[in-house]
Amino acid sequence: MSSRSDAVVPFTRRHIGPSPEQQRTMLAQVGYDSAQALLEAAIPDSIRLHTPLDLPSAVTEEAAQAELRAMAAGNRVMRQMIGLGYYGTHTPAVIRRNVLENPAWYTAYTPYQPEISQGRLEALLNFQTMVSDLTGLPVAGASLLDEATAAAEAMTLARRAGKSKSPVFVVDSDTLPQTLAVLRTRAEPLGISLVTVDVTAPDLPEEFFGALLSNPSAGGAVRDHTALIEEAHRRGALVAVAVDLLSLLLVRSPGDMGADIAVGSAQRFGVPMGFGGPHAGFMSVRSGLERSLPGRLVGVSKDAQGRRAYRLALQTREQHIRRERATSNICTAQVLLAVMASCYAVYHGPDGLRGIASRVHAQAARLARGLRAGGVEPLHGDFFDTVTVRVPGRAESVVSAAVALGVNLRLVDADHVAVACDETTTESDLSAVWRAFGVESVPVRSETGFSAGLARADEYLTHPVFHEHRSETSMLRYLRRLADVDFALDRGMIPLGSCTMKLNAAAEMEPVSWPQFAHIHPFAPADQVRGYARLIADLEAWLAEVTGYDAVSLQPNAGSQGELAGLLAIRAYLAATGAGDRDVCLIPSSAHGTNAASAVMAGMRVVVVACDEEGNVDLDDLDAKIAQHADRLAAIMVTYPSTHGVYESEITRLCAKVHDAGGQVYVDGANLNALLGFAKPGRFGADVSHLNLHKTFCIPHGGGGPGIGPVAVRSHLAEYLPSDPRVADAPVGPVAAAPYGSAGILPIPWMYLRMMGGRGLAEATAQAVLAANYVASRLAEHYPVLYSGNKGLVAHECILDLRALTKRSGVTVDDVAKRLMDYGFHAPTMSFPVAGTLMVEPTESEDLTELDRFCDAMIAIRGEIDKVAAGEWPVEDSPLRNAPHTADVLAAEDWSHPYSRREAVFPAGAAAAKYWPPVGRIDGAYGDRNLACSCPPPEAFGS
Repeated sequence: MSSRSDAVVPFTRRHIGPSPEQQRTMLAQVGYDSAQALLEAAIPDSIRLHTPLDLPSAVTEEAAQAELRAMAAGNRVMRQMIGLGYYGTHTPAVIRRNVLENPAWYTAYTPYQPEISQGRLEALLNFQTMVSDLTGLPVAGASLLDEATAAAEAMTLARRAGKSKSPVFVVDSDTLPQTLAVLRTRAEPLGISLVTVDVTAPDLPEEFFGALLSNPSAGGAVRDHTALIEEAHRRGALVAVAVDLLSLLLVRSPGDMGADIAVGSAQRFGVPMGFGGPHAGFMSVRSGLERSLPGRLVGVSKDAQGRRAYRLALQTREQHIRRERATSNICTAQVLLAVMASCYAVYHGPDGLRGIASRVHAQAARLARGLRAGGVEPLHGDFFDTVTVRVPGRAESVVSAAVALGVNLRLVDADHVAVACDETTTESDLSAVWRAFGVESVPVRSETGFSAGLARADEYLTHPVFHEHRSETSMLRYLRRLADVDFALDRGMIPLGSCTMKLNAAAEMEPVSWPQFAHIHPFAPADQVRGYARLIADLEAWLAEVTGYDAVSLQPNAGSQGELAGLLAIRAYLAATGAGDRDVCLIPSSAHGTNAASAVMAGMRVVVVACDEEGNVDLDDLDAKIAQHADRLAAIMVTYPSTHGVYESEITRLCAKVHDAGGQVYVDGANLNALLGFAKPGRFGADVSHLNLHKTFCIPHGGGGPGIGPVAVRSHLAEYLPSDPRVADAPVGPVAAAPYGSAGILPIPWMYLRMMGGRGLAEATAQAVLAANYVASRLAEHYPVLYSGNKGLVAHECILDLRALTKRSGVTVDDVAKRLMDYGFHAPTMSFPVAGTLMVEPTESEDLTELDRFCDAMIAIRGEIDKVAAGEWPVEDSPLRNAPHTADVLAAEDWSHPYSRREAVFPAGAAAAKYWPPVGRIDGAYGDRNLACSCPPPEAFGS
């Protein structure tokens, strides 16, 4: 009999889906005796790693969590009254348990297939409605990365949408300092000149294209900006206002003051601080600017039966289509956190939210009265939650005294301290703050409210969804209903190429909710965050080891921001070495669309390099482009393995050619899960990469975010990594508001790496490559595999070419994608990187049963295509064109289709536990023609 320790199944076996026996079956299908032999054949020997990864040995789930819990104890949970855009909040347990900790929500993918994403789309529509109502502007997006990047996006929106030719952007001098720092980072490469002004006595430039005001300001002041906005408009500028969402329950909205754009963060709507993130940034705009919005926009449309349905609107704006003409490099955002914030509003409703805001304001007013009674005078007469006071020469001693009492305050400078109240502030917190200031009196009550013209008078959140779910029973059922109509990884395989959808293990997810990680302010003193410091140091070292680089920054809070950070590092390095005039960035035609958008944002000119017939970068065209731009070449951005799913054999030659021409090599790390343990970009010629922790390292997609996109560099670029937003005059500024970006979810990759170890990572890579080749082998006779590399092998994904089938039958990739829903699958990636194809990435986490079920479904669909091609079914009335089939369609009395009801909804190979799409095929064109991006009234579209 085995001992208990011998019987424990290693985490690697939990993470990797196929059993050893199933792996042998798969190897036999692809014609190899071992995974090692397969990888040796697939990966070019010139980049092969011949030594194991130097990582700590893998430990069990229990041991890893125990180690992490001991580390978390190094974080001191304080009363956080620092403010600066980060506040304590109470996450309702029904939301924490049923959204944040629910795989039905956190394992969902970006809702590109809207028919099976209606739940998360409805929650995002609630978010848009909430933001639109509270900001007083008619159109809001479905979330951005954080408040600082939202402000930067507002700046660039104002520049492209306005009529002014001036390069000047005006910024309120009392803007959140981290926002101002990110604005500076983003402005400089674009040739934008930032001018800060004191809005209490504004000395505006004669010409400027836009302005960012703050209400409340960083110091807490609430002001009426109406006159200033009118003056900016007279000078041809657009105006954005950075707002506190909770304050808008009581304070006039920016829309009411005449603003064009509003930005901010929804963090205090039930989302923990998490040492800086992830949090849902937001943007709303006046009418006429909606087609310039960055990121995602959820719209209302209708399905084939005329029923109301939701979808992502205006998708032609996205980067994979517009590339270097894209308006932003934002790809995914913070959907899971936006869902939480919208659910917070749904649960509390306008009365509950107003009550929370009123209590926060009342606490701040009591705090101010007590300080005033003790001889400490607040700077501002109108404030919402933050009280800034002048204490000449005593600021540091006051802050230190507060820390000793368990409270963190904001040290503004040697003479000023700011104190921010929030939803969690108690009477004892106020008493502690008074004592820290040396004030003994504790007033019983104080006056609240605002000066004339500042208080809000209009209604908001009037839609029924914000009034129907006051009880937990009702809210629980609402969340369950939304989750039930969605398809996520907890239901079945999501075989998306380029967007790895693999196991997000529960043991990795649990620590995110621990208070020692969740309730830490990003600007807390260093001696209070030793646990985070150790976690971050571990991850930086481990990621440097697995990639072969010398330094890592965890700050970028999305892959797109990691791209930008990497290019900014290259740009700064070239400038420092006297090559600042180099500005050409070569990008293969197959590259991710965000690459081109990021290059433009980094001040570079994009030059496209062709790919050859085998999907590789065309080295002859590369030589021609290098020769054409020899004196201006800054970099090349190349994805490896390629976006075509191939290990290109000439990658080292490509790197050498660019280096010989004086350029730097950026390797997009989106596909790093096909290299771990077998090759290191930093060793085969790359200078910099970003890494998608939400792909390779198991942070879940959450319906389109959160993500983390760390940037890793060789030593010569290390000093040009993103800086802490509190550090002035750094070579390169920050790309995110918080020093370590979305640090609150860093426990996930830490747990993954700790439980996998170096050997486990290599096993996962091998299985991912085996799975892709297994699927390619099984489907090759039914769907041609477009590209392959050494010995006909693919990497971790394969592209199925449907173009000839479409030409012969009329059946499109859209038809196949929708038909897969009837079989119980999410579709692969459609028409990227090649139109008319499907890109499949099965991942290492799917077992052979699920892989075979997918292959069987695709083979059955090929049979259906053949029936259409043979004339047995007209394409317009085939199960492919009519897919997906809903329960309502099945139950209809009239059935005039040439195929049976059973063929429609229970085709051969469909899952035994039937998933029913809630709506039929959605009319996207109708939704774009009739753009509606907030909650429709109940009577809209009939039922």
